[in-house]
Amino acid sequence: MMEPVKQGPDLLEEIENTDATAAPALWWLGQSGFVLKFQDIVFYVDPCLSTPNRRTRLLQSPLRGEQVINADMILCTHKHDGHMDPGALPAMLKASPRCRVVMPKSAAGHAAAIGIPYQRMTTTDSDLRVEYFKSGLYARIYSVPSAHPELSWTPLGGYPNLGYIIRFGDVNIYHAGDCKLYEGIVDRLRPYAVSVALLPISGNGSFDITEAAQLAEDIGAKWLAPMHYGTFAEQDADIGRFVDHMLGHRPATGFKVFQPGERWVVPR
Repeated sequence: MMEPVKQGPDLLEEIENTDATAAPALWWLGQSGFVLKFQDIVFYVDPCLSTPNRRTRLLQSPLRGEQVINADMILCTHKHDGHMDPGALPAMLKASPRCRVVMPKSAAGHAAAIGIPYQRMTTTDSDLRVEYFKSGLYARIYSVPSAHPELSWTPLGGYPNLGYIIRFGDVNIYHAGDCKLYEGIVDRLRPYAVSVALLPISGNGSFDITEAAQLAEDIGAKWLAPMHYGTFAEQDADIGRFVDHMLGHRPATGFKVFQPGERWVVPR
């Protein structure tokens, strides 16, 4: 079991006091969940703070939903419980009353069914942009399709699985959600000049390690951070293989391996 580096009030205090003026700061929440902070803007991406499956080994998330009093926006890549957590999102919205949830437009009905009011949703789709303004600051969120496990699209629902590129100043952070390699993904991502790629490396809805590393290289990402690993016993060896691959075959690509609740400021 991976123990959080910081959790609960201690983690919230660190997020509050972290100076993210020059560069964004990230905290990993386990699974595919991250906190992103830039200046005074705080986003949560795919926060899985409850335990939807009793086989999970990360039994205690660094945060509980009702503790999240600092969320400006929550970004959910798709409607599966590990990404749109029914045990946490309603409590997060109650604790952060000005927060909205960004999601694929096809997920709105499911989100309402798990307790997210329609007036707290911002729906989006591929090639659309969401802008967030706070105290004279702004962030932009671009959406790109994710293949989970293949690309799917409908005229009314659009793409049900998205990745997000979050632009803070001149830093672009790509969160792939659950995604497998598909034709055209490099051409979609390369124009965004990705600074940090957050890519899944374990499970059926993920890149394999070589694919993740190659994708980061092909899109010119300066940093690669793996996610969606360590949740189940059979995934424990994946992170070791990832580190070995990066050190042995990708010396030009920076990488960051997180512990739950750990802070990392994007190097400039």
